[in-house]
Amino acid sequence: MALTFLLGGARSGKSELAVRLAAADARPVVVVVTAEPGDDEMAERIRRHRQERPAGWSTIETPLELAAAVRRPPPEAAVIVDCLTLWVANAMEWGADEGEIVREADDVASALAGRAAPAVVVSNEVGLGIVPVNDLARRYRDVLGRVNTTVASRADRAYLVVAGRALPLEDVTLT
Repeated sequence: MALTFLLGGARSGKSELAVRLAAADARPVVVVVTAEPGDDEMAERIRRHRQERPAGWSTIETPLELAAAVRRPPPEAAVIVDCLTLWVANAMEWGADEGEIVREADDVASALAGRAAPAVVVSNEVGLGIVPVNDLARRYRDVLGRVNTTVASRADRAYLVVAGRALPLEDVTLT
């Protein structure tokens, strides 16, 4: 049906918009989440996100095997993936290289784009600031950038979310 990609900074309103988009349809919704409560602050973030979602929605928790997880919801259910940012961090932490991560991101995007029901994918844009000072941070920024580009290329709609507002991202073809 339609794959929507929401990209933006931290606390920009991406997750809230994903919830609104999925709730606009009368379909059941499955939220695929990638966060793990590694500390108290992250546990609180996870709690807040759960609280913002309607009670009847299903959740699949998957810090790593995202391609398999997005294939689990029934075909009639809308799917939200929240978020690629943490999934990439998890994959890098577990030793996956850039090629493996980008290939799985392409698999995820392809599976979601081919669904009968709508899907919304959330990710952070981390490449707008200064060049990070250390190698790991630079590699993370670069891998996430490639993942975001891969998912955006498969999306029917992509938005940059800033201050709770969504700006459409257009695919420009040069002639």
